[in-house]
Amino acid sequence: MRFVAFLLVSIVTAACARSESPPEERNGSAERPNIVFLLADDLGWTGLRSFGSDLYETPHLDALAESGVKFTNAYAACTVCSPTRASIMTGMYPARLRLTDFIAGQNRPYAQLEIPNWTKRLEHKYVTVAEALGEAGYRTAHVGKWHLNGTGEKDGDPVDHGFDTQVLKPPKTKGYFLPEGFNRDGESGSDYLTDYLTDKALKIIDQSGDTPFFLYFAYHTPHTPIQGRADLVEHYRRKVRDDAVHNNPKFAAMVGSLDQSVGRILARLKDRDLEKRTIVIFTSDNGGLTQRYGRRDLFTENTPLRRGKGSAYEGGVRVPAIIRWPGVTTRGTVCDEPIISSDYYPTILRMAGVKGNPEHNKAVDGVDLTTLFHQPDSSLKRDLFWHYPHYHAGGDSPYSAIRSGHYRLIEFHEDQGVRLYNLANDLRESDDLSEQLPDQTAKLRTRLHQWRESLDAQMPTPNPNHDPSRATKVQKQKSQR
Repeated sequence: MRFVAFLLVSIVTAACARSESPPEERNGSAERPNIVFLLADDLGWTGLRSFGSDLYETPHLDALAESGVKFTNAYAACTVCSPTRASIMTGMYPARLRLTDFIAGQNRPYAQLEIPNWTKRLEHKYVTVAEALGEAGYRTAHVGKWHLNGTGEKDGDPVDHGFDTQVLKPPKTKGYFLPEGFNRDGESGSDYLTDYLTDKALKIIDQSGDTPFFLYFAYHTPHTPIQGRADLVEHYRRKVRDDAVHNNPKFAAMVGSLDQSVGRILARLKDRDLEKRTIVIFTSDNGGLTQRYGRRDLFTENTPLRRGKGSAYEGGVRVPAIIRWPGVTTRGTVCDEPIISSDYYPTILRMAGVKGNPEHNKAVDGVDLTTLFHQPDSSLKRDLFWHYPHYHAGGDSPYSAIRSGHYRLIEFHEDQGVRLYNLANDLRESDDLSEQLPDQTAKLRTRLHQWRESLDAQMPTPNPNHDPSRATKVQKQKSQR
């Protein structure tokens, strides 16, 4: 059942004296900011030059970070993509949605644990951010990767979840290159997927008119297959150093194309005189992929973080994040307070001056981040949680985790073993403190269990077909487009 009752709201925040108030009703129509949400795919925490890369060149994203708020402790709600995307759309933890793995998932039929019967689609009973904004008068557009409709589902595309317009990856596209002879309807342009989708996003901006718009540009890059544009691959091949952490020119080229795309988006907003009334948000859906089926030489690195996509560690979930709200955020602001992808839903509604659906909002796990724009040193006074009851080719066995202050505790479900790390002085998660700090370990483990129980989180169970000799065998499932 869809929620349909939406209200508009105008609130003046006295605590933030220098901020502009949410949009107010004027002559029967609300003047609201445009919102552009840019989501990279598998871009790790150090995937931008301004976040630490020693090879990738990202001048446009670096300038965006300098012009707004740079979040140094930003997290994806999951170590893989679909659950994080669902958290952005709904403001809810993946465990609450029961959408806890990438769609359609990856099964290991002989592993020690049997994964739960999780939900392989974004259910229509939830009010997406596009639906909430659309009800308030926004034009809403999705460009790029959706990855939230179930295999064979007929009404699971972005337009079925509140978006007025959708531009998806063209059929028969192999990796990042459009099919030969692809019909562009008379348009010319690059045959590289990122460039093509950027062209479509620019057209949406051009057609915006005076109506406020929400553009959700969900990039495919730098997700596998690792295929860079030839000119950028050659550019980075000449720059690779043996002593660099990042040394894959093809991956660097993909990040370079991402940055060029962002630059084109920002330039078009400026050219259309939309820059000063457009909020721009940039982040990634999970950490960078560092290994798959034991191979580590094909992808990227998240150093100094441990591991990457699919894993239980920081490298799997910590991501870059930037928010620029002209007239509200201050240039060069750096915020170290931990945030998570489910926070974007209530934050976007707050910035747009939209109340949203009251029933849906009761279950929203994210919190409004706007206080941090003006008080970046303040604390949101909450814990963050992850629940991944699955196996992954690049990761670990099923796990849950909690971050509380500087401490991060991981519980692995195969043996109920725990690891405790103090991220303040051990960002690499190399020094397990669980035995040295038994009281802290017990306290955080109890909180983690209470959180799982409050959401009725699905748990893996003992697998009656467990076969140690075949435990890592993967049963492939039909993947979603």
